[in-house]
Amino acid sequence: METVATTVLLIRHAHTAALGRYLSGRAAGVALSATGRAQADRLGQTLAGCPLTAIYTSPLQRAVQTATAIARYQAAPVRRSNALLEIDFGVWTGKTFIELEPDPAWQRFNTSRSSASIPGGESPSAVQARIVAEVSRLSAQHAGARIAVVSHGDVLRFALLYYVGATLDDYSRFTVDPASVSALSVSSRGTRLLLINGRHSPRPLET
Repeated sequence: METVATTVLLIRHAHTAALGRYLSGRAAGVALSATGRAQADRLGQTLAGCPLTAIYTSPLQRAVQTATAIARYQAAPVRRSNALLEIDFGVWTGKTFIELEPDPAWQRFNTSRSSASIPGGESPSAVQARIVAEVSRLSAQHAGARIAVVSHGDVLRFALLYYVGATLDDYSRFTVDPASVSALSVSSRGTRLLLINGRHSPRPLET
């Protein structure tokens, strides 16, 4: 019996002015920068030759803007999913990275993510569990199709670590750049990694 596979594109939202400056987390009102809007439009054009059945996005503004830019070149609807939200960074939300640097809990988060805790926030293991569960749910719902999932850098990196059988402490193994595409093939036989951090060509996705 032939195995039906779903192709899932894992897309990080495009550039914002917060990147590299402060931890925006789930704060409202963090929109794409001019650079980000251009990135998102280029990504939409790049993916125009890869028809999508559906586009799912984190409900945060920067992700919705990225998903909407992709949808301009597709016939697929954009649907919001709370399971694709950024990590809840608790009391760290809105702090600059300079402010966070001396915090021992922040240092642990960046060296031992499998055991780290975020004050007033969400554990990395809980983030990984929700993104993996959502990818599984959407893959089953759209069996045999190609879909896009627009989320956030850490969330997508945690998913990729799961699918390659690595631990959260192997966080630095992958780069997930703004407006990049990683891709999975999901079927009853398991999940196969097709692409990590692709930014230029859709060719590996033309299946």
